[in-house]
Amino acid sequence: MSYRTLLLTALAMLAFAGNSLLCRLALRDTAIDPASFTALRLASGAVILLLLLRFGSGRMALQGNWSGALALFVYAGAFSLAYLHLDAGVGALILFGSVQLGMSGWGLLKGERLTRLQAAGLTLAALGLGLWLLPGSSAPALSGTLLMVLAGLAWACYSLIGRRAGDPLASTAGNFLRATPLGVLMLLAFAGSWQVDGLGLLYALLSGALTSGLGYALWYAALKGLSAIQGASVQLSVPVIAALLGSLLLAESLSLRLLLVSAMTLGGIGLVLWGQARRY
Repeated sequence: MSYRTLLLTALAMLAFAGNSLLCRLALRDTAIDPASFTALRLASGAVILLLLLRFGSGRMALQGNWSGALALFVYAGAFSLAYLHLDAGVGALILFGSVQLGMSGWGLLKGERLTRLQAAGLTLAALGLGLWLLPGSSAPALSGTLLMVLAGLAWACYSLIGRRAGDPLASTAGNFLRATPLGVLMLLAFAGSWQVDGLGLLYALLSGALTSGLGYALWYAALKGLSAIQGASVQLSVPVIAALLGSLLLAESLSLRLLLVSAMTLGGIGLVLWGQARRY
């Protein structure tokens, strides 16, 4: 993995963790509803990306496609609904555990093969996710869990589509622009529950413009240097980042169970990446 890919990946992971924090903060501490948050997030992401594309390259050469836009919308909508019931770190853990299963499974179907070290890493990370989901006083809500699994599988599809994308900025801008009317349809479907206040609006705009729009453009750029299995595994660092930041900034609990799961997750990522490096 090149230093450029490593830097792009690290910045994208910080943006992904920021999305979990902003969404949870908005839905927990402000009046905004999930549908409004999703629509504003997609629209503001589209606006900032179109501006960057226009003034960065001097032209509006949109790329992307409807399959990417649909995957982006399903992810964003299920993500917002799930965070009504989940803490930031817990939601991120379920989300990116599902992403790993989806992307790794697709990679194996397409002929990517694991070394023993990589297989051990994936197994360790999967065991960590399973440990977290076991019944108990700290087990997450079932409705939130199922919604976040759906979001994770949709994000896996979006990431796999991104590996075939052309220009990262143009592709991300095109996907956000196409997903925005889908966000409006979701807003209409939840017309009786609209609520937006100033702080909720700010969090939604920050999530859309900064941690989504710019973050996803960085991720599409990083994906060009990652295999499907690498792309899946490295995203499992996000729950650890989100859990630690959620504890520091949102006063969410940081249980021994979560710390153990985080250690297993990071250990699994390390083994997958190390196993990939030893091939070359």
